[in-house]
Amino acid sequence: MNHHKYLIVCFLVICLALSGCASSALNVAVMPKPPDSILNAFQKAVADCNNRFGFDLYAELVDGKDNLLISPASVALALAMTYNGSEAETKDAMARTLKIEGIDLDTLNRNNLALLYFLRTADPKVRLEIANSLWMRDGYEFDSEFLARNQEFYLAGLETLDFGRDDAADTINAWVEDNTHGLIDQIIEGPIHPLTIMFLINAVYFQGTWTDRFSKEATQERPFYKAGGGEVPVPMMNRTGDYDYLETPDFQAIRLPYGEEERMAMYVFLPAETLGLQGFEASLTFENWENWLTGFQKTEGNIQLPRFTLEYENSLKDTLKAMGMEIAFDPGKANFHNMVPGIPSQNIYIAEVKHKTFIKVDEVGTEAAAATSVEMRQESMPVNFFNMKVDRPFFYAIHDRDTGAILFMGSVQDPS
Repeated sequence: MNHHKYLIVCFLVICLALSGCASSALNVAVMPKPPDSILNAFQKAVADCNNRFGFDLYAELVDGKDNLLISPASVALALAMTYNGSEAETKDAMARTLKIEGIDLDTLNRNNLALLYFLRTADPKVRLEIANSLWMRDGYEFDSEFLARNQEFYLAGLETLDFGRDDAADTINAWVEDNTHGLIDQIIEGPIHPLTIMFLINAVYFQGTWTDRFSKEATQERPFYKAGGGEVPVPMMNRTGDYDYLETPDFQAIRLPYGEEERMAMYVFLPAETLGLQGFEASLTFENWENWLTGFQKTEGNIQLPRFTLEYENSLKDTLKAMGMEIAFDPGKANFHNMVPGIPSQNIYIAEVKHKTFIKVDEVGTEAAAATSVEMRQESMPVNFFNMKVDRPFFYAIHDRDTGAILFMGSVQDPS
């Protein structure tokens, strides 16, 4: 029997470069439990910074035309690893962009370690894997405290590699493919630039089965109406049941839980026809998100949702610069002296930040992945029975109820 599940994969790469290390295993199969002192000190308010950053990032990337899928968790964790090597104005700019101003580095790192543990152990029926790695150019001496912090708090694997080898990019991409279970097979393009000294990589893999599955027999081809006019045929899944549901004059929203614990769920927001997705996105802020979550009530109704598979890839360099991190990308001004102390600080900068995601949604569940690399160089209306037919552009997010973390958020303009 072929058990399809919801799958999401995300990948982020940060590339550090120059202007004009020791090795360790790169995979953590079973995450060790952190000390109780770290777990008991977990602060949701600190973890919420990732979500605040995520909504800002989404607002910068959305264009009203194409499908979008980002992982705030993936991007924020990869940038937090990089943040550990920043100093002075560069550190201040990154803190403002990441919404972590006023949070000391140790608190941030310890909180991220607790978050990683809580997410990876959330539900035995939900597979969530988050892997981090640092790939360093052979011949450079990196700061031992920087490496130790990334190992201890982000469980990052450390690998020294001859970037001049013909297969160097293939070696890194093989790690990505392995940690996204084959969903993302390339994020680094070879040959690697001769001034690149490090790649910081985060990969997220999510596979969850609906708590209440859709019946394949109930799926039928139906039209999906695109924002710019016209329609496309899509397989429309159909189920009637009791769901956490919210309806306002501006949208309908439903929570579709995964697994046994129902901690993790996909939220689907269907804007009113008179408002449209673009109008809804104008109100899509962290504050509104938090307010909306309090309004869901268990309600019986019918949900019709497209079955879809989407991929998304984008450079976040210009976006992050526009969000306030421009100095980190400036070869003459960036300061990452806490990363490579042996090189003048102004000569190390972020050259590229790549983000790549994949999602598959079907009757059984969701499979998704994300990867990020940094390259150094309101009030609800009374409802008795709802009908929610998602046959036009919509917003969705995959969220963990206990930590508040948003693993993925995106919009579907065309599910075909």
